[in-house]
Amino acid sequence: MYTQSARWYDDIYSFKDYAAEADRLRALLEERLVRPGGRLLDVACGTGEHLRHLRSHYEVEGIDLNESMLAVAREKLPGVPLQHADMLDFHLGRRFDAIVCLFSAIGYLRSEAELRKGIAAMAAHLEPDGILAVEPWFTAEAFFPGWLNGLFVDRPELKLARMTVSQVDGRVSVMDMHHLVGSDRGVEYFVERHELTLFSQDEYLGAFAAAGLSVEYDPRGLIGRGLYLGRAPRH
Repeated sequence: MYTQSARWYDDIYSFKDYAAEADRLRALLEERLVRPGGRLLDVACGTGEHLRHLRSHYEVEGIDLNESMLAVAREKLPGVPLQHADMLDFHLGRRFDAIVCLFSAIGYLRSEAELRKGIAAMAAHLEPDGILAVEPWFTAEAFFPGWLNGLFVDRPELKLARMTVSQVDGRVSVMDMHHLVGSDRGVEYFVERHELTLFSQDEYLGAFAAAGLSVEYDPRGLIGRGLYLGRAPRH
């Protein structure tokens, strides 16, 4: 995943409007009675950009499996609890009013069984009546193999190009991300492979239901990929 590229992740995704995404997320949570000041956990928090915009509204924490990404997050979010943990089997010993898993990180789970296990682990950390918000990866029908994507950074101190041609292997989307980076470290070239499962909407809905959550689907979501919103039972 994002190991070698972690230090440049925020540069690569500088086009993302994290502030607007956080505002949209807050509106969706407040509509479901998650009030400002509540406890919020970001699962697969990455470099912490969503948390950076949410921390003034909630008591926030984050977990991620990638230590390189967590190192970046810790630099920008001093005082915020950030733990190295796997979304499949984390145990924090406390519950949250809202849990979010954003930017399609859920797609890195490899099977429907893992999807159900991951959603169940998140649901187990919800307070009664708490909300779980999961931003999905594409379904098989919405993913286009052969799509060429390029992202570029051009600043005096950093020149970066990342190019990818998407592929599909069974139910898995495969993206070999080729990076060419010029900085004060010299010029580097490396490839990172990303494999994300093309879960169906029924599989997402089934995973929420199996975890004991009532669920609704917002097709707009934060960036057009949709958003699943599950609610824990009150008792």
